[in-house]
Amino acid sequence: MTKQKLKRVDLIFSKEYSCDKILATSLKKPKEEIIQMLMDSGLKGRGGAGFPTGLKWKMAAAEKSKRKYVICNADEGEPGTFKDREILDQVALKVLGGMALCAYVIGAREGFLYLRYEYRFLIPKLEKILDTFHKWMEDYDLDFTVKLFIGGGAYICGEETSLIESMEGKRGEPRNKPPYPTQEGYLGKPTVVNNVETLVYTLMIMRIGADEFKSMGIEGSSGSKVFSISGDTPKAGIYELELGMTLDDFVKEFGDGDTKSVQVGGASGFCVPRKRFKEIHIGYQGGLKGFSIPTGGSMMLFNSSRSMYNVLHNYLVFFEEESCGQCTPCRVGCQQLLKGVEAVKRGEKNQKYLNDLLRLAETMKITAKCGLGQSVANSFSSIVENFREEMIY
Repeated sequence: MTKQKLKRVDLIFSKEYSCDKILATSLKKPKEEIIQMLMDSGLKGRGGAGFPTGLKWKMAAAEKSKRKYVICNADEGEPGTFKDREILDQVALKVLGGMALCAYVIGAREGFLYLRYEYRFLIPKLEKILDTFHKWMEDYDLDFTVKLFIGGGAYICGEETSLIESMEGKRGEPRNKPPYPTQEGYLGKPTVVNNVETLVYTLMIMRIGADEFKSMGIEGSSGSKVFSISGDTPKAGIYELELGMTLDDFVKEFGDGDTKSVQVGGASGFCVPRKRFKEIHIGYQGGLKGFSIPTGGSMMLFNSSRSMYNVLHNYLVFFEEESCGQCTPCRVGCQQLLKGVEAVKRGEKNQKYLNDLLRLAETMKITAKCGLGQSVANSFSSIVENFREEMIY
């Protein structure tokens, strides 16, 4: 398995790259050239899903509609993730620049920055930055405006169709797909929804070129990524690193010398035990069994003092609370997983019952309507299978 040594990068927060100059130059390029650059770079969505960004823009650009929209998804609700907050606080103009680039490519005149409710302290700062940004749009003769939209604090609205539903004044619940947002999104019009970090990288690719971006990372997982590092670590914080590093290299850099597991991707991600650090790397090649794990940015380290039962219990309480309740597998499944592990811990159910719960989690992964219910199995199965003894005693 190809891997990359842990390398720090400085693209997102770099003061070397002037956003206005990059955007001014980029808006002179043919739209097809921009799309091709993004596709050649291998950039995938940095929110965790990993959908090719250039392809998403190409699909929206191909739609015949007089009205299209660009939405920046800043509803950063995944436990352990706080990198989008830092990006918006430090380099918000780069985010808006990426939105403008997208608007130019797909033919949109309106955009929205969907801000997590808990980040509303950023509103005064963002409003001032928007004034500067809109002056740029006048200077560049680009008919594009961005408005702030404040979310209601729902985890489910991090999913793009739930986000769109809430913007339309409806209950935040996922839509059936297809049609996809690039076909019928906000108000039924073609819409591109990109993560905060993804939008900045589109602008950076315009600056450094597709080849240089692709030279970072590994095949299938090109470029760098901003990580939110927390837990039992002496180096908690925000770091931009190349994709493709092994967890072993990551733990050597950020662990406290006694790391027994790393939760990759927040509560909806995978918990990797110490015995697998050397074989698992961070990338988009496909799940824990594929030896590569994608992440929206959250990296939580746990040492030997931590109870993995308590960690799992906290995740299940969170999922039960945040389930929108629309589909039965997630609504009932989250409740039953929580009640089940509690019953085993109390001794009311024997340890074989954990196998029944694992089957339930896998059923949720197949039958739940959206990513929330589908991803519960990631943390549940990886913790129960690797730390079964801690679920019992």
